[in-house]
Amino acid sequence: MPRKGQRLKTRKTVWPKPPGPRRLRADPLAENPLTRVMEEHFEWMLITGYSEDTVRARRISLRRFIRWCDERGLADPKDITQPILERYQRYLFYYRNADGQPMTLGSQGGYLAPLKTLFKWLTREHRILYNPASELQLPKRPKHLPRTILSVQEVEAILAEADPGSAQGLRDRAMLETLYSTGLRRMELVALALYDIDLNRRVVFVREGKGRRDRVIPIGARAVAWIEKYLTEARPQLLVVESEALFVNDYGEAMLPAYLADKVKRYMEFAGIHKQGACHLFRHACATHMLDNGADTRFIQAMLGHADLATTQIYTHVSIEKLKEIHAATHPARLQRAGDDNAQTRKEDVGGEREALLAALDVDAAEDS
Repeated sequence: MPRKGQRLKTRKTVWPKPPGPRRLRADPLAENPLTRVMEEHFEWMLITGYSEDTVRARRISLRRFIRWCDERGLADPKDITQPILERYQRYLFYYRNADGQPMTLGSQGGYLAPLKTLFKWLTREHRILYNPASELQLPKRPKHLPRTILSVQEVEAILAEADPGSAQGLRDRAMLETLYSTGLRRMELVALALYDIDLNRRVVFVREGKGRRDRVIPIGARAVAWIEKYLTEARPQLLVVESEALFVNDYGEAMLPAYLADKVKRYMEFAGIHKQGACHLFRHACATHMLDNGADTRFIQAMLGHADLATTQIYTHVSIEKLKEIHAATHPARLQRAGDDNAQTRKEDVGGEREALLAALDVDAAEDS
C-alpha cells in the first residue's frame, strides 16, 4: 500500500527524438542598435574569460532592458542617462508577475547588475562620454534562509523511489545518491565526465564549477557503490554512441540540467514530498546534515565551492540540532531531570571553565592596553 501522500509511479513513454530543430522565429529586437551593442559586449566578455553560462544569464537581463527601451523609442546608448536607468529601476520595482506577486529584490538586482557592466564597458571603449550607471544603487539583497530543508528521512524516502530494477532507475538512484553525497549543483553533476570521478580514492573532480573554479571533493562509500553498479549494469544499456558523460539520458547522450531537475522533482512527488525546489534541496540537505553532525563550516565551504564563507554560513542558521542540545544542557531555565546525580559535578566543572575564561579575557585586555 502506498504511504499517505505518496504518488504511484508511472513511467513516461520515451518517444523518438524529433527529426530536426524547430524553425526559429524572427527576433523583434534585431533592428534595435542596442541589440548589436549587446552582442559586441558579450563577445568581449567571452574573450576576457567570462563563462558561457554567465553570458546566457546576462542575455536574458539585457534583452529585457532593450525591450523596455524599444517600447520607448530608445535605440542609441548615448540616449541612456542616469534618470532613464532610475526610471527602469522603478519599473522593475512596481512590476507584477502573472500571479500578481512583485519581483523579488534579488531578481531586481539580477536585472540591474549587468547594466553596470555594460555601460562601464561602453565608457572604456569610448562609445559614450560618461557612465550613466556608475551611481546606480542596486537593491540591497535580503539574506534569506533556505525556505525548505529535507530531513534525513525525507531524503531516504526519495532515494528509495528510484527502482534499480531497470537501467533508467539504476541510473537515477546513482544520480540521487551523488547529489546527496557531494552537494553538487545540477549543472556540475550533468557536466561530470567518466574521468572526473575516482572510485578507488572516492573523490570527484569538479571542472570549472560556478565562477570557473575547479575543486576536488569526497564522495561517500554508498554513492560510490551505486555508481559502480550503474557503470557496470545500466550505462552500457543506455549508450547509443560513445560518450564521455558520466550520466547519460534515455537516448544515451549527456544530460541537460532541466532533465535532471525534472527527474528529481518526479521522485519527490512519488515520495509524497511536495516542497519547492528540486536539485538544490539535495545540496541544502547535504550541507545542513553534515553541519548537524559536527562538520566545520570551512569544510562545508570547500565541499560546496563557495568563494565567500558568508555564503556557507547561511547553513549554520539552519543547522539547529546542535544548538538545541547545547541550549537544553546549559540553559538554567530547564526542567530538572530526575536522577541527575552529576548535576553538582557539571556545575563545578562549568564554574572552573568560567573562571579560566575570565582569566584569559583579563590577560587579553591587559595585552591590548
